[in-house]
Amino acid sequence: MVGAQYLGWLLGALFLAAFLVLGYFVLATRRLASEAERQVPARGRFVSVDGNRLHYVEAGQGRPILFLHGLGGQLHHFRHTLFTRLASDFRLIALDRPGSGYSVRVNGASGKLGEQAAVVAGFIDELGLEKPLVVGHSLGGGVALALALDHPDKVAGLALLSPVTHQQTAAPPQFAALSIRSRLKLKLLAHTTAIPMALKRAPQTLAFVFGPQAAPKDYIVGGGGILGLRPSHFEATVIDFVALEREVGRYEARLEELDMPVGVLFGTADQVIRHEDHALPLAGRIRNFELELLEGVGHMPQFASPGRVEAFVRRMAEKAFA
Repeated sequence: MVGAQYLGWLLGALFLAAFLVLGYFVLATRRLASEAERQVPARGRFVSVDGNRLHYVEAGQGRPILFLHGLGGQLHHFRHTLFTRLASDFRLIALDRPGSGYSVRVNGASGKLGEQAAVVAGFIDELGLEKPLVVGHSLGGGVALALALDHPDKVAGLALLSPVTHQQTAAPPQFAALSIRSRLKLKLLAHTTAIPMALKRAPQTLAFVFGPQAAPKDYIVGGGGILGLRPSHFEATVIDFVALEREVGRYEARLEELDMPVGVLFGTADQVIRHEDHALPLAGRIRNFELELLEGVGHMPQFASPGRVEAFVRRMAEKAFA
């Protein structure tokens, strides 16, 4: 009898301890998310497309250039680095992809490339953009390719920065924390341990993504990096990552269909995806194609070499709008 009472007391104590720990992580996550939104509030406009509430910023006048950020990113990856350089000559639009930044993804969305491309096509129509040049970085490059293949009438050309173009058999171990297939588990982790752990791993994550260059000192606020410390953003990143399985190969097989100017700029020291796997194989498969390699540059060329990226975008705009 005493043993049963002791066991009951022990189980109750363990349950209370687990509840308190869980409560701590929930409150810590809410504090981090609130601080992120205070430091980097929504700066643009919102538009609804197929049930998605999309956040975007724009500047300048002229022929349109549409920017699509990569996995875990947001529109400040372009607004902060390229807008002041290009706004005198073009109409610039940077979009938070569905679920990322301040864009809200429709319930039940899969995050697949074709699905995102369809939303971007609707966004182009909603804003009345006349065949923009689409600049896509990393996963945003994969979405841009899907857009050009599924909706070629919407796009004048592509300028891709470190793009995902080919199916990989295995992702780098740094992405292991994103391999969450259960939506229930994802929701639980997003609102408890995921965000505090992401903050703890932030120095290693930034070194991996930006390396061998260092992340800019103003990246957390100016580059919008702190917005990643929000449950909704973490959920979108995981959903996008999981959706890539077998999805890239479907578009990789159709590269010969592209009939518009396509340029790729890639750093040779990219630690996230290799130019040997995602850039070099494109040669010979796309008719109007050019490749520029930046020696010793990592996965974030718009931060590491903004002048070279500006020149690349201008060159592709001249081709696309000829």
